[in-house]
Amino acid sequence: MTQLFEILGQFDHESDCQKLLYAPLPQKLTYRESTVYKVDYEGDAAALEGFVRQVLLDPISQTLRDGETGAFEKAKFTLEYGMKGGALDLEKEMILNYYRALENPGFQISKLTLRKRVYVFGEQADSKPFVRDICNPAIHTWEVRQAA
Repeated sequence: MTQLFEILGQFDHESDCQKLLYAPLPQKLTYRESTVYKVDYEGDAAALEGFVRQVLLDPISQTLRDGETGAFEKAKFTLEYGMKGGALDLEKEMILNYYRALENPGFQISKLTLRKRVYVFGEQADSKPFVRDICNPAIHTWEVRQAA
């Protein structure tokens, strides 16, 4: 089975996209960012969610939601990116090390994938400068989802 967990900053707000990019944009755009954890697993789904809530979520400053759908319907597009399979991902390794140290977690993780989601807001938003300046083809994989 596979489950996606999206973690959002509870106190975050839309910020100016210019701080993500190297070259100025012709219009003002804003963005929000989140982290998505895709877990392929066997076993108890409630135990897995408990693990995510205990290990990956700060309940004071973050919220957890199902990552299958986007968090913000008004986003013009969403850029989702993460490390390629062979690249060293220290956060992923620390999560898996913590999981492996548990005596009886109630589930078995077969694969863990961490991704960043960048929601971009603005009518004339174009994904090309974001892919160019955020994603490194040597170490990242990415996907752009246009608004429906």
